[in-house]
Amino acid sequence: MTRSFFVAGAVALGLAMPALADITVSDAYARAANTKAGAAFMMIENTGETDDRLVEARSEIAHRVELHTHQDMGDGVMRMTHVEEGFVIPAGGSHALARGGDHVMFMGLKQPMAQGDTVSVTLVFEQAGEVALEIPVDLERKPMHGMGHGSGS
Repeated sequence: MTRSFFVAGAVALGLAMPALADITVSDAYARAANTKAGAAFMMIENTGETDDRLVEARSEIAHRVELHTHQDMGDGVMRMTHVEEGFVIPAGGSHALARGGDHVMFMGLKQPMAQGDTVSVTLVFEQAGEVALEIPVDLERKPMHGMGHGSGS
């Protein structure tokens, strides 16, 4: 009797807990802006029932890796800024990291980024934890090529 009560309680507890975020990444690519900086772009989808947040990115390719966005400063001036709080990936939605918007920034490249190379990047999410990626370097891709329309900001 005690054993079946324990099993039933564990099953009920499992059903009562909300589903965690389930993150998938698609259409990822990286490119160098110059010999000292580069960036990675991708579509991040959350098929789970809970919002998640991308809070950090790590890579050995650069001395610093940050989550960045572009801010319109007016008069046609755009400025890149570090987004310390990260990016929300809504439940059942997606968020695009795209040129001219949110992206992973590589500062102080330790090596050149050559066409066809791959860059190891680890994305860190509040709910989903760490997601390790091998991102191809594509120096020839045009802006927005292949990117879907995400629901993120």
